[in-house]
Amino acid sequence: MKAIILFGHGARDIRWREPFDRLAGLWRSQHPGIPVELAFLEMMQPSLEEAVAALAALGAKSITVVPVFFGQGGHLRNDFPALLKECQAQFTAVTLSATPAVGEDLAVLQAIVDFGARAL
Repeated sequence: MKAIILFGHGARDIRWREPFDRLAGLWRSQHPGIPVELAFLEMMQPSLEEAVAALAALGAKSITVVPVFFGQGGHLRNDFPALLKECQAQFTAVTLSATPAVGEDLAVLQAIVDFGARAL
């Protein structure tokens, strides 16, 4: 089974995660056959390890991690690869892969431009 993790930074204010919860809800309604979990780098739960464990417990054999970050800063260049490597070492029966940050995708950038244009 394939699954997806939407991976964000995390914040002290619990309201910060509300768009992530909505994003996961959209995924579930549009892709009901592919499980999704949220995961956060810091300050929020679940962690990447916890999200991988939850999906592995459901039978996921292939998990794609989507960094919901605007760009490839230090967290994605340094911290994230180390976390992904640790998870792969712990969950050897699961194949883990990652996409670039969502902000690197032209369609995402265009959606932001379109959002701004609608605001005018």
